[in-house]
Amino acid sequence: MSRIISITTQDLRFPTSLELDGSDAVNVDPDYSAAYVTVTADDGESGHGFVFTCGRGNEIITAAIESYGRLLIGRDTDELVNDLGAASRRLVHDSQLRWLGPEKGVSHMACGALVNALWDMRAKRERKPLWLLLAEMQPEEIVSAIDFTHIQNALTPAYALDILRRGAAGKEARIAELLQHGYPAYTTSPGWLGYSDEKLVRLSKEAVADGFGLIKLKVGGSLEEDRRRMRLAREAVGPDIRIAIDANQRWEVGEAIDWVNGLAEFNPWWIEEPTSTDDILGHADIRKGVFPVKVATGEAVANRIVFKQLLQAGAIDVVQIDSTRVAGVNENLATLLLAARFDTPVCPHAGGVGLCELVQHFSFFDYAAVSGTTDNRVIEYVDHLHEHFTDPVRIEAGRYLAPRLPGSGAEMLPESRERWTFPTGQGWLEIGDRAAVTSGVSS
Repeated sequence: MSRIISITTQDLRFPTSLELDGSDAVNVDPDYSAAYVTVTADDGESGHGFVFTCGRGNEIITAAIESYGRLLIGRDTDELVNDLGAASRRLVHDSQLRWLGPEKGVSHMACGALVNALWDMRAKRERKPLWLLLAEMQPEEIVSAIDFTHIQNALTPAYALDILRRGAAGKEARIAELLQHGYPAYTTSPGWLGYSDEKLVRLSKEAVADGFGLIKLKVGGSLEEDRRRMRLAREAVGPDIRIAIDANQRWEVGEAIDWVNGLAEFNPWWIEEPTSTDDILGHADIRKGVFPVKVATGEAVANRIVFKQLLQAGAIDVVQIDSTRVAGVNENLATLLLAARFDTPVCPHAGGVGLCELVQHFSFFDYAAVSGTTDNRVIEYVDHLHEHFTDPVRIEAGRYLAPRLPGSGAEMLPESRERWTFPTGQGWLEIGDRAAVTSGVSS
């Protein structure tokens, strides 16, 4: 019998603020970062997970992971990975640590890093990529992994089981199709707010040439500037390519309606995060006020309960799950099934280090075993930092190719982890004074 003997964390940060990669109206100078964890058993078996942040504060989540990790030390490894629902509940519903959320923010994301590491361990043990592991699991085991607390007025275990049983029809053929053709993607790479006009136009044209049928632009600086940039993008890609826009929660409700309508002539496909993620009724008002532009949100939604309410209120057209914002794989499974219950497409968020690697597994699973369709469904893609992962995403003709290696995709190369440990890694030491400016530390 093996037991968990160590929870090792690392504060990893990448200086993306130097080129303004990832910049938007709210996150003006992000340093893409990962609060990284390795869970190791006494027989050498290990699993990897992390939480994405924008730089400062990464050390806070790293410390929270260490606190929650103590709940796993000494536990039977088989017991944890063979009942991941119980493992998740042990962390999320700890009687004392739960007070720090409950089920939201730093504490919830820290739980998610550990839960994801256990799923990575399970997938590697079964020699399958996470999406295929999930797709081939029995519906009853998927349902047993989900926490239905506070969502049963929208989704019961019986209803979830019915969705999964219906999704089993034709599953093998869909798995084969995914392995051959992958899953459609869209790209945000042209649209960061800090990019020059020349870079915006060049990258937009390159995205179309690379096969992407949808690009996304950050908005919310000023309406005049957004109109100018939208005009440049529309001229660059033509009338048939979809352009989504993303305000990163910048606006008040009425302001969002006026602003989006001010961009309507450029035919935006969706407006993402138009206001506070927590403002469910505000999203519903915006959806009515900007129709036919769709409303999307989810990357900062704290938990399955908020997703439930957004869907119940008819407040969004697109669900955008994030692989590290909630408490891991289990809670994202709940949200996928809630979206299926309300017949709402899921288009995951992946703007950050490692998020493409992780979140692709949920869309592949969704098509294989839940929704059975890719209509109006795409996974976000950004072209940053994939070289640091042992199984980096592969994009071909605007589509994600199916992950084939065992695991969740979370594992980063040891040399990358060593180089970009903050603030002592060689990469940060070489940057020197600029690191002090962007990350708020003294040189």
